[in-house]
Amino acid sequence: MTEPGALNDISPVAASVDMTHDWASVLSGHQYIRLETYRKSGQAVATPVWFTIDSDKIFVVTRSDTGKVKRLRNNSKVRVAPSGMRGEPKGEWADGQARFATPEEFERALKQRSKKYGFKVKLAGLFSSSKGDLVGIAIT
Repeated sequence: MTEPGALNDISPVAASVDMTHDWASVLSGHQYIRLETYRKSGQAVATPVWFTIDSDKIFVVTRSDTGKVKRLRNNSKVRVAPSGMRGEPKGEWADGQARFATPEEFERALKQRSKKYGFKVKLAGLFSSSKGDLVGIAIT
């Protein structure tokens, strides 16, 4: 029997709130995150990427033929950390789960990305060597 207020007494709703990351405060002021995905062998691969935050999720827009998308199809476990444009760490790692965004989330992520990065998005599209379709990745 546990006493009232003991850890076992926490409601599922309260427990889920405690377990989520406050991405907005952790990543505020940063332009890039290091997105760490995993190969089938378990080897980690960290990639600096642009991101946006909506509610309790981080969104990354990328091309469907990139390595990170291929790795996410095999393993949804990820880690993220604020970084510079070359991937130099600017904060602590946080664990997350990734999935492909719904069509509605993807449309919001595209709009947020355009608002956050402006003309850089258009420039990046011109110089991208990747030809796959755009996809959205949602990280919780």
